[in-house]
Amino acid sequence: MNACDNGRRALLKSGALLVGFSMLPALARAEFNAMGLPALADPSLPGSLKNTPLLDAWIQVAPDGKVTVCSGKVELGTGVRTALIQIAVEQLELQPGAIRFIGGDTALTPNEGYTAGSHTIADSGTALLHASAQVAALLRAGAAAQWNAGAGTVWLDAGHVMGPGGRRMHYGTALKGLDAAGLHRIASATSPLRAPRAYRTIGKPVARLDIPAKVSGGAAFIQDLRLPGMLHARVVRPPRVGARLAGVDTAPVIRLPGVRKVVRDGDYLAVLADDEWRAVTAMRALTAAARWEGGTPLPSPGHIHATLQALPSEDLVILQRGALAAGSGPMVSARYTKQYVLHGSIGPSCAIGQLIDGTLTIWTHTQGVYPLRAALAELVGMKLEKVRCIHTEGSGCYGQNGADDVAADAAMLACSMPGLPVRVQLMRDQENLWEPYAPAMVTSVRAALDGNGRIAQWEYDVWSGSHNERPGNAGKLVPAWLRARPILPSRSLPMPQPEGGGDRNALPLYDIPNARVVNHFVPVTPLRTSAMRSLGAHLNITAIESTIDQLAALAHADPVRFRLDHLRGSPRAQAVVARAAAMAGWRAGAATLPRRGRGFAFGQYKNLMAYVAIAVDLLFDPDRNTVRLLNVVCAADCGQIVNPDGARNQLEGAIIQSASWTLQEQLQYGTGGIASSDWSSYPILRFSGVPERIEVALIDQPGLPFLGVAEAAQGPMAAALANALAQATGVRRHDLPLLPAG
Repeated sequence: MNACDNGRRALLKSGALLVGFSMLPALARAEFNAMGLPALADPSLPGSLKNTPLLDAWIQVAPDGKVTVCSGKVELGTGVRTALIQIAVEQLELQPGAIRFIGGDTALTPNEGYTAGSHTIADSGTALLHASAQVAALLRAGAAAQWNAGAGTVWLDAGHVMGPGGRRMHYGTALKGLDAAGLHRIASATSPLRAPRAYRTIGKPVARLDIPAKVSGGAAFIQDLRLPGMLHARVVRPPRVGARLAGVDTAPVIRLPGVRKVVRDGDYLAVLADDEWRAVTAMRALTAAARWEGGTPLPSPGHIHATLQALPSEDLVILQRGALAAGSGPMVSARYTKQYVLHGSIGPSCAIGQLIDGTLTIWTHTQGVYPLRAALAELVGMKLEKVRCIHTEGSGCYGQNGADDVAADAAMLACSMPGLPVRVQLMRDQENLWEPYAPAMVTSVRAALDGNGRIAQWEYDVWSGSHNERPGNAGKLVPAWLRARPILPSRSLPMPQPEGGGDRNALPLYDIPNARVVNHFVPVTPLRTSAMRSLGAHLNITAIESTIDQLAALAHADPVRFRLDHLRGSPRAQAVVARAAAMAGWRAGAATLPRRGRGFAFGQYKNLMAYVAIAVDLLFDPDRNTVRLLNVVCAADCGQIVNPDGARNQLEGAIIQSASWTLQEQLQYGTGGIASSDWSSYPILRFSGVPERIEVALIDQPGLPFLGVAEAAQGPMAAALANALAQATGVRRHDLPLLPAG
């Protein structure tokens, strides 16, 4: 019996998991929350130092002076690796290329849970800012002690500590002047930070370090990774959820050239071969040989929103302010909906597993190596410390796609072939048919004005399934369901405010004296769902900002002025609104040409992070039921900017992605199952459909906290599009996508 003995697995009794972090034994047990984080070690510490306070968990200096920077956050294509390096080298007086950076490795990096929710710079960046500043101070102190010099007389320069009289020593030597703890000490709550006006790399447009390999055909993604002696595997998924494998003749498949093994475990089916194409050929033969029965019927897309509202829900009042009164002034009442949406990652998910001497290593593009490690250990019946997850960037993400599921495939299949690396990559149809989708949603809003044309009351409800089904327990992974002894998923739970899940950004930021907001969390829904960029903010901001435009019309007010008048408690919000309006040349009461529309929207992501205001100009073609996106302007305040090019790129990308979601993307499905198996059945925005012009202005806030920006524009862009289309057509559309095909 090998180390992957399945008999040792056990079902979790709750949705919590206990994990270990070897660098900090006192914190080895921790309960996962929605972000997959361990328990707080010291709430007074900045950023992720709260959870992992040892300095050498973040910054390590080798005896030869080489510096390694570690982060539990990972690169998902957003450029955070470059930004995190910029933050660290700012205090350490190094160039970005002079350090080794490690992100997301359960053997080497802190446990920062998931890389999600625009938390990377706010959490890991803040931790690295302070850790690097404190390490820099220790390096100066260590050198000064050896020279018997005052700490204020030495300084750092390009990997060396410099002192009076031209003295110098590299960072490794400087550490010898410290006590035996070296850098293995708890961080302080305050740090000797450089003044923002003196920053040399923070706030500067440093070129992304991950781009050269991606544009030159280099090994940039896990899909490119090849290990010596590696086998290739392909899985055969059921044709629909709930289908059972009635029978399969594997003998002809085993005889195919290069096939090393066929694996069947209940309804789980896979084949391993010595070549990728041979694995694909064998998978097709195995698919043809398999006989499936049954399956779970799905509702039609036309009935899904009524279904959601009829299903059992956990009703949570997340805002109760003042008192709602009947029969008040002019009122807006509407219902908004959103269909299921695919992640649409360009590269199907991939993972590599290898079992050597009782230790299982998984190379994966998961968003959370520590939570995934816990799930995989349960799946294969191994001790936690015998499983290592190493993040390797994938070609596409945007939330929980198939990355965690295929990591489970790699773990199971590597256990079936000890010693050999096993690479598993999903096919396009498998990715599309089995990934956790962005949930369908319903919102309803009733809002009224007072006699002075101000918003007097606001009543808002949102119905949604789960936006967070990431692996904590093994039952969140598809292969675990298919085995002869399945592991069931832990219970779905709502993500708490202030961040929220389906109710993310459901709380209006505007000055409203009487308001009630209810989140109707639906724990069991017809389709598997989980995280997609911005979660519920995409629809909630659309519904809120559409209603604000309608209320402004009832008040005979300009929509920009109306927003500014209701944001008096937030000068930073007012500033981005005013900036975007100025960029767009917004003029109150200005007439538009026929079929042209101009829309405006604002949001602060999660009401905690970046502030974004967007204005959109478009031209509607009624014959084709399409739009041309003529111009998009965006103003954003994400606190202290680390890399302006990176922030700008994220906002531009969010604008384009949101346009695709909002105008045309929806999962095709019906009673027979999922129909969106490829790009023809799930069209996304083409190059010809992107905005003709995008202009982004960043409002820098030197010295203020970093605010996450990567997901901040999806909601405002969707809402600005909806408002522009309403102006162009004279009809307000309440259902996303706004312009569905057919």
